[in-house]
Amino acid sequence: MIVIDSPAVNELLDWHALVAALREGHRGARPRIDDLLQRDGAAAFLIRAAWQPGGALGLKAVTVFPENPDRDPPLPAVQGQFLLFDGQTGRVTAAIDGAAITAWKTAGDSALGADLLARPDIETMAMVGAGSMAEPLVRAHLAVRPSLRRILIANRSRSRAEALAQRLADTGRRIEIAESVDAAVAEADLISTATMSHAPLIKGLLLRPGAHVDLVGAYTPDMRQADDDVLRRGRLFVDARETTLHEIGELKIPLAAGVISESDVSGDLFDLVPAADRGEAARRSPEEITVYKNGGGAHLDLMTAGAIHAAWRQRHRL
Repeated sequence: MIVIDSPAVNELLDWHALVAALREGHRGARPRIDDLLQRDGAAAFLIRAAWQPGGALGLKAVTVFPENPDRDPPLPAVQGQFLLFDGQTGRVTAAIDGAAITAWKTAGDSALGADLLARPDIETMAMVGAGSMAEPLVRAHLAVRPSLRRILIANRSRSRAEALAQRLADTGRRIEIAESVDAAVAEADLISTATMSHAPLIKGLLLRPGAHVDLVGAYTPDMRQADDDVLRRGRLFVDARETTLHEIGELKIPLAAGVISESDVSGDLFDLVPAADRGEAARRSPEEITVYKNGGGAHLDLMTAGAIHAAWRQRHRL
């Protein structure tokens, strides 16, 4: 068994390679997935398992302690490990840092969604939230939409927004701190949210024609970032129906209220990727608003782990 820590993961992966690996992973059969989530207040303990038929299997165990970055000294909000198993023998082949794999997987998921759904000429991105996922989400979107010239950061804590802006200075884009979420949304072609909000932050009536909304964060049944108008105005897609429709408040709440129905979900990545391979574009017009719910899932961790393991073997000529 090899052990791959966070610095090694960051050296081995790049966004283009990861998005390609995730795209390839959605060309095959749907993996079998199971989740276990335990909570204690704002803290959470999550175990996710996936088995790709005829391929590898894996398990991720992570803790989420949102207040960790505010400790002295600061600690990561997400910590844990991913175990990768050989699909033929059951042997553990790799242990990979859980926080690193989560960051890469989550942002790669959103980047693949944007590559399939966002207009190719978008110029302004709004990043709502300035936590641990904000930087990788911005960098991943820049990889698939290099046309982006301006990044607006909206966050409750201005100091965190400013710190994020400093970390993104090397992108060569114009980085601005937005006065409010509303102001950022009203100007953006692409909106990415990564918060743990229990009340909607994104107002659908403010969305520009042709906008793409990437909903990350809000991973529990009582969390929500987008209001009903976002779902009414936008054409809805998810990364995987199994992990989003009935487990995450972003969709569970409006489904229960009758705002949307399951038939309003136009597709997931297992639909979108094969369709793109056939030359079928998901976006129907430049003015259409697309909404993508990134719910994650162990299958995405497994695909990401496979890309990391393959890159490690290539580097070490194994």
